Amino acid sequence: MSAAVKSYAAVDLGASSGRVMVGRVGPDSLELSEAHRFANRPVRVPEGLRWDVLGLYAGVLEGLRAAGQVDSVGIDSWAVDYGLLDADGALLGNPVHYRDARTEGVAEKVWATVPAGELYAATGLQYAPFNTLYQLTAARSTTQLAQARRLLLMPDLLTYWLTGEQGTELTNASTTQLIDPRTRDWSHDIASRLGIDLDLFAPLRRPGDPAGLLREEVLEETGLSGPVPVTAVGSHDTASAVAAVPASDERFAYICTGTWSLAGLELDAPVLTEESRAANFTNELGLDGTVRYLRNIMGLWLLQECVRAWGDPDLGALLLEASKAPALRSVVDAGDAAFLAPGRMPERIAEACRVSGQPVPESPAEVTRCILDSLALAHRKAVQDAQRLAGHAVDVVYVVGGGTRNALLCQLTADACGLPVVAGPTEAAALGNVLVQARAHGLVGDLAGMRRLLVRTQPLTRYEPRGGTERWRVAQDRLAGD
Repeated sequence: MSAAVKSYAAVDLGASSGRVMVGRVGPDSLELSEAHRFANRPVRVPEGLRWDVLGLYAGVLEGLRAAGQVDSVGIDSWAVDYGLLDADGALLGNPVHYRDARTEGVAEKVWATVPAGELYAATGLQYAPFNTLYQLTAARSTTQLAQARRLLLMPDLLTYWLTGEQGTELTNASTTQLIDPRTRDWSHDIASRLGIDLDLFAPLRRPGDPAGLLREEVLEETGLSGPVPVTAVGSHDTASAVAAVPASDERFAYICTGTWSLAGLELDAPVLTEESRAANFTNELGLDGTVRYLRNIMGLWLLQECVRAWGDPDLGALLLEASKAPALRSVVDAGDAAFLAPGRMPERIAEACRVSGQPVPESPAEVTRCILDSLALAHRKAVQDAQRLAGHAVDVVYVVGGGTRNALLCQLTADACGLPVVAGPTEAAALGNVLVQARAHGLVGDLAGMRRLLVRTQPLTRYEPRGGTERWRVAQDRLAGD
């Protein structure tokens, strides 16, 4: 291997699994391999739904041991959730899961102090019941928050345990609803009005900033030879995934697929209009001054929960049967918060179809087709709405993440949008993570250069739209009740 090639460990934590990937990067090469994959299983305890953060940290250490000697480590994860530390830096209880019920009804209390329109104009974040701002409001009277001296978002918490140094990475901080996307700094006015102490947060870091060195105890446990730096990356996994969209110009939309679908545009400035708020679009921060203007869609969570309820049948066979089922027979709103909680997903989808007067899907194949048609329809609407609200036209849709393995969903998305879909890379978040580390060490250039390297080195699949979009428009009108 050339001396110019360096190795980077990307710790990539999703809502259902974690992985440690090793990226080997040279001036014209980019290879990714999996060192270790582990489950991310939340635990329901008497006080609610919690993350098993100690299990995740153990998985990270095991992954670094399996990765072997690397030149840097970077961590990305899902957004909004956090751990609280006491004055000694010890964790105060297990971090609360964003699907926990504690934020029910909290948004209305927040809006009584800061109306929803003002909140959006200041922070640009769509309404989601689990945004960190609502979680902190729900926790206001708890002993844990009263005792807390530091709040660390999930990737920052794990970075702290690896290095002993505390920071708050910006792309993830932008999902707290406490960041002003214009200044790319804290919104002190919003925090003050809602009684949130911004001193709880560690200083902001940007992607590429140094985040410390692995502690001696970590080196001993993983077998690595120090010093090994930890580099701040786009620590919100969607920020890393969008950095790995293999686009050649700015006229593109993206869909980051997995447990969630995040569908939208990459912009130079936020869209903070009332029309944008009403359409439930969010402005999250990305690399190099970019804004991820997107809508959250429930994603493959719907199918994951159904497959779990059905006893984990063979997914390939299920998708094959679904491809033969009648198209657009029944669709549901894939952004409906009614599907947020786990459990009884097939019955809940059937009930949504029944209430809307559509045929009720009965077999697993029919339910699966309903889900995939509904996701493609939600992708279509998000891409259309984003272009209209931002005044930014696109020629192609890039699908990245785990959903790229679902050829039926990719094809249906092309059909629904009436645009070509380019699918890949599958491990987009890990690749974006690796490339930011490599850039911090001088191996790759700017964001456009990162993307050119991805195009040259990663397998991509193109899906052309079929059959026109009129039937999708009719289905969209039917779902809207028009």
